[in-house]
Amino acid sequence: MKRIIVILLVAGVCSSNAQVFPGDEWSYNEKPEAEGWDQAIMRELRSYIIDSTVVTGLVIAQKGKIVFSYGDLVENSYIASCRKSVLAMLYGKYVEDGTIQLDKTIEQLNIDDVEGILPVEKQATIQDLISARSGVYHPEGYPGGMQQFAPDRGSVKPGEYWLYSNWDFNVAGYVFEKETNKNIYDEVEMQLAKPLNMQDWDRSLQNKQGDTTISKYLAYPMWFSTRDMARIGLLMLNKGNWNGQQIISESWVDEMLATRTTYKEINNNVPAFRKSGVNYGYGYMWWLFQNMGDDRYKNAYTALGAMGQAIAVFPEIDVVVAYKTKAAYRRRNSGQVRQTLLRKTVEAYEFK
Repeated sequence: MKRIIVILLVAGVCSSNAQVFPGDEWSYNEKPEAEGWDQAIMRELRSYIIDSTVVTGLVIAQKGKIVFSYGDLVENSYIASCRKSVLAMLYGKYVEDGTIQLDKTIEQLNIDDVEGILPVEKQATIQDLISARSGVYHPEGYPGGMQQFAPDRGSVKPGEYWLYSNWDFNVAGYVFEKETNKNIYDEVEMQLAKPLNMQDWDRSLQNKQGDTTISKYLAYPMWFSTRDMARIGLLMLNKGNWNGQQIISESWVDEMLATRTTYKEINNNVPAFRKSGVNYGYGYMWWLFQNMGDDRYKNAYTALGAMGQAIAVFPEIDVVVAYKTKAAYRRRNSGQVRQTLLRKTVEAYEFK
């Protein structure tokens, strides 16, 4: 009898620690302290969010269960540049079946723009676009890049230099639709919203935007709820697998997160990143935490958006953090606040 009781106890422990996936609703861990979450630091985190940020919704999930939440998790709102990381996920199946060939140049794709593209710029490949290494510094028809730090047009060859430019990302959206004959938003619905059983996805909210007098390539803004953003993070945490179903291939997840640009190059090219307290590398439209000096950040990565939007994944501690700031309120969190928010989240977990 004793042996049976011990076996049942061990099984119970294993079950409580196992990865779970939300169905119609998320599950909550009612005793996160038992998993190593310091409740005093969690209280400090809540106070920080209330007193020092304008964040409107935040979720921390570990092993598929919510251990902390704040604000409105249900409302759909603009996720800014997190859209780019979502697009990278959509690319996977079409790269792997040969529909999208990453070595195709924009010249081969007959891509031109308002007032023209330079000959050297036309040699940029699709891979260069999704790595932010195109060397094309044509004005953006939808702002949000860092072209104020760009070299002179035509002064660098494609692939040589990293710069975060919305021209690259908007053209990457156009290329996706051109090569696949699919609509980005329909693909979000088919590849992500339906298989992940997103609770709040609303196709009718999704519409492209941009000033076509500046660039004819439109952006593809996306609207998600905080809890649905967390589902995206959980899918990534599990290498594209959702409760036994491989939604995105593991090999494509690895490709997206492979270092295409080191933190040293990013810090060198964009002064704003220096002394920010975070070292970011870059993959395929995902930011990669590098050289952080804390094992909790090992292999961690994040989608980031203006004003304060993020889907951060910390594989070493099985944690996903999703937070947002509703754009309609016209409020924004500073870069330092956004970094502090993630740092405080990670510090709340006692890593063993």
